[in-house]
Amino acid sequence: MDWLPALSEWPGPVFSRIVEAMVADIASGRLVRGQRLPTHRALAKALKLDLTTVTRAYGEARRRGLIDAQVGRGTFVSETTARQGTGPLVTKIDLTMNIPPQPVEANLDVRIAQGLKAIQDDYGFSAFLNYQPAGGSANDVSAAVKWLRKRLPEAQAANVVIYPGNQAILFNALLTLTSPGDVVLTEALTFPGVKTAAAELGLRLVSVAMDRDGVLPDELAKACKQHKPVVVYLTPTQHNPTTATLAPKRRAAIAETIRRSGTILIEDDAYGALEPTIQPLAALIPERTYLAVGLAKCIAPALRVSYLLAPGAAAAERMKQSLQATMLMPPPLMVALATRWLQSGVADKIIAAIRGEARGRQAMAAKILKGVAYQCQPNAHHIWLPMPPHWPRSDFVAYCVQQGLAVVGDEAFAVEEGAPSGVRVSLGAARSRAELAQALQFLAQTLKSGRQSLPLV
Repeated sequence: MDWLPALSEWPGPVFSRIVEAMVADIASGRLVRGQRLPTHRALAKALKLDLTTVTRAYGEARRRGLIDAQVGRGTFVSETTARQGTGPLVTKIDLTMNIPPQPVEANLDVRIAQGLKAIQDDYGFSAFLNYQPAGGSANDVSAAVKWLRKRLPEAQAANVVIYPGNQAILFNALLTLTSPGDVVLTEALTFPGVKTAAAELGLRLVSVAMDRDGVLPDELAKACKQHKPVVVYLTPTQHNPTTATLAPKRRAAIAETIRRSGTILIEDDAYGALEPTIQPLAALIPERTYLAVGLAKCIAPALRVSYLLAPGAAAAERMKQSLQATMLMPPPLMVALATRWLQSGVADKIIAAIRGEARGRQAMAAKILKGVAYQCQPNAHHIWLPMPPHWPRSDFVAYCVQQGLAVVGDEAFAVEEGAPSGVRVSLGAARSRAELAQALQFLAQTLKSGRQSLPLV
């Protein structure tokens, strides 16, 4: 690395500390005019940060005239300060985090209070302040299995392990199934969390081509034959970031490819509860699938409760041992709350309310973005905006940031060069439909008008 900022010397959010370190290093001569800076991805990896944080920092540095981005060449310290900005970046609307909206109908505050009060009355809180069985108690697992059977009738308690979130499942599955240097296949655009996990474990992520309907079965078959992957990681339902959802025929073809190649599937079903009529790929190849079903995207991220359905009891036991070695156990009180909600039907009521709000926001997006090409699913929390020719993705994201709207570009999701170019807009992150409408109107005007000054009012 030619440049690595010292973030501990500066106050404030991490992205602004990167910018302040850049200012200081330019002033001191550590960074010189025309010097090439690390790529967003390389700096994020070196600093162990989320890629979106570095992208936001570079966008602010460009706005302040500190750096220039040259298509096909990279990012460089600016040759001039003539474009010095007027002040620090202010984010008016942040649509970067893909989180579920919280409509009034979900009634989460009241339901959390009621659920915790019931737990306190039945057991007392102290019962959940000690060490619990790794992977969840028999009661917790039983509740999870009954819930999972709505979409996977063959689910068995012996195969279920409760984890503190889907990210923990993905990391532990990769840790258990692979060795450094192994190949993992995934979509050309993939969840940033699996990119981070693969990098930490020394794995080689290889991309498989996809279209607007998801990963291409023929391309997956070619990649399996060429690379002999140990694992295939896919998000077949409401793909992040494109929202692509595999049709039944394509699911069957992909399942057959995985079966014939002898590889293992890690299926990320983070959004599956929002599509209750769609069965996971695990239903077709249960003997080859590690299925991660979480509550973060259908209820709330802070619950930190997810359910792993392993391909057998022995596999579940290995994953339970891995959980115990890395995180010991899921959060007992949150698991108890999730269990109560599953058993009482409250979880399904919350999910239904959130699904309804997601549909409402998607309908709003369809109305405001009429005439703009984008990808979506009716129940999804996000949309995917492919970039028109007159808007290079990096310029578009930087311009949005400059105007106070934060979105995420394809670089956060791209596995290799040549991935589809676009921007993910997280509809669920808007604090209200009014705020979302404001952001969508800005996006529609900007995409249609090109590089004009269209302030986010």
